[in-house]
Amino acid sequence: MDEGHGADQRLQALPEEVEQSLSACGGLEELIAHLPGDETLSRQSAIFRTLADPLRLKILAMLFVQPLCVCVIREVLGIADSRLSYHLGVLKKEGLIAGEAQGNWIIYRLTADGETWAQRLADAAADKPGERR
Repeated sequence: MDEGHGADQRLQALPEEVEQSLSACGGLEELIAHLPGDETLSRQSAIFRTLADPLRLKILAMLFVQPLCVCVIREVLGIADSRLSYHLGVLKKEGLIAGEAQGNWIIYRLTADGETWAQRLADAAADKPGERR
C-alpha cells in the first residue's frame, strides 16, 4: 500500500480486491472520513432501540393513519395503562410522537421524524401483499 497512508501500515495483508478498492477510495483515512460521527451514530442507535419494539411500531402505524387519544390506542393494543404510558413515553423521548392536551384528553400525533419512520413502516408493509396491517 502507499506509504502516505500511515494508518494503512497497521493492516496486515489484505485480500487483493479489498486492498485495491481501499486504495482507490483514498485509503483507510478516507474510509474513516466517510463514516458518520459518533453523535449521529448514537442518535440513530437510540432511534433503532425505540423502534425495536412491535408495540411501538404499531403505535406509529396507528398515528400514521390519524392522531389518536390514549383510550383508542389502548383499545387497539389491548394493554394496561401503565404499559401504554411507558411506550408512549419512550416514543416521546425520542421525538417520534407529541401529545397535545385538549380538555381532559391528550391527543397523540407523529412528529416529522415520526412520520418519516412511520412511512418507512408503511412502505415495508406495502411490499408484503396479504400481510395484515
